[in-house]
Amino acid sequence: MGEPRTEVLSARTGTPPEDTRARMLDVRGLRQVYAAQDRHVEALHDLTFDVRAGELVTLVGPSGCGKTTLLRLLAGLLRPTSGDVRVEGSEVNGPPPGTAVVFQEYGRSLLPWMSVAANVGLPLRYKRKLGRRHRAELVARSLADVDLADVGDAYPWQLSGGMQQRVAIARALAYEPRLLLMDEPFAAVDAQTRADLEDLIRSIWRSTGVTVLFITHDIDEAVYLGERVIVLSSSPTVVQDDVTVDLPADRDQLDTRALTRFVELRRYVYAEIRTAKNGPALQGAR
Repeated sequence: MGEPRTEVLSARTGTPPEDTRARMLDVRGLRQVYAAQDRHVEALHDLTFDVRAGELVTLVGPSGCGKTTLLRLLAGLLRPTSGDVRVEGSEVNGPPPGTAVVFQEYGRSLLPWMSVAANVGLPLRYKRKLGRRHRAELVARSLADVDLADVGDAYPWQLSGGMQQRVAIARALAYEPRLLLMDEPFAAVDAQTRADLEDLIRSIWRSTGVTVLFITHDIDEAVYLGERVIVLSSSPTVVQDDVTVDLPADRDQLDTRALTRFVELRRYVYAEIRTAKNGPALQGAR
C-alpha cells in the first residue's frame, strides 16, 4: 500500500475538474452593510461563488460570519448593499421562483393550528394552475419521501423535533424546487436524528436532482454531505476557500466517516476555519 493521500483540491491548493453544468446560483461581489445611527457594520465584504445545477454544496464559517445574512440575500428576503445574486441567470430582487428555503427554527415555520398535510400543502396555494387532486398527490408524495406518509392528519405539536423538521423539508419538496436553500436545519435536533436527516437529504438530492446549498456550522456535516465545501472567513466576510469533496457518492455514517480521506478533508476544513477566526482572509481568499 502507498502513502495516504494528503492533498486537498481547493481554490488555493489545486484545480478541480471543470464542471460543465449550468450555473444555478451565481453570486458576484456580494456585500452587505448594516447601518444604525452613526454605526456601520459590514457583515459581508465581497462574496463571489457559484453553485452548478444539480450540485449539493455546503457552506461553513466561523460564528458570526454572516451565514444567515447570506441565505436571506440568496432567498431574496434582503436586498444587498452591492453586488448581485442570480438564480438560473435572472437577478434576484425578491423570492426567486423555483426556490425553496428550509430554516433552522422549524417550530416557528410550521403553523400549529394546521395539520401536517395542510402545512406541507401551504406553498402549493401559490401554484394556481394546480388542481386540488394534483396538490394532494404532491403532499402525499413529499410526506412519503421523508418517511412520514402516515402522519398527514396529525398536528406539528404532536410530533418530535426531528419529525417536525421532516415536515418542513416535505413542505419545501412539495413546491418542486429547482434550488433548495437550507439554513443550519439540523442544529436543534439530537445526534442520531441529525445523522438520519443528513442521509435523508443526500437520498432526496440524488433521487430528485435538486440543487442544494446547505449552510451549517458543523464541519463533519459539511464534509459528509457536500460535493464541495465553501469556507467563509470571519467578518467582514469573503470566501476563504472552496474545497472539492472527492468522497464516494454512496456514503454511510459509519463507513464514510471512518475513511482516511474523510479525516483528511475534515482536518483541512477545520484548519481553514481556524485560520479564518484569526481575522479576515482578504489577501489569501480565492
